[in-house]
Amino acid sequence: MKEKVSETVGNQRLANEGLANQVKSAAKETWGNAKDVVHANDEADRRKAERNANDTRERISNKIQDMKERVNERTDQHRKPA
Repeated sequence: MKEKVSETVGNQRLANEGLANQVKSAAKETWGNAKDVVHANDEADRRKAERNANDTRERISNKIQDMKERVNERTDQHRKPA
């Protein structure tokens, strides 16, 4: 707006300031949008990593339980009657 009014009245300095303000505003908005995207992606990556870690712990826990049961079954097979 400042740029257009300044051009109309012939004030080049004010027209340049208006344009500079537009550039500055656009840069701030673009930077803010970029930060928002990075933050959202970081949060999504963190949640994904947390899910993967939970899944891995669950699989390991299940494997340990399976191994324990197999060892106990084998031990019972070799146990001598009392």
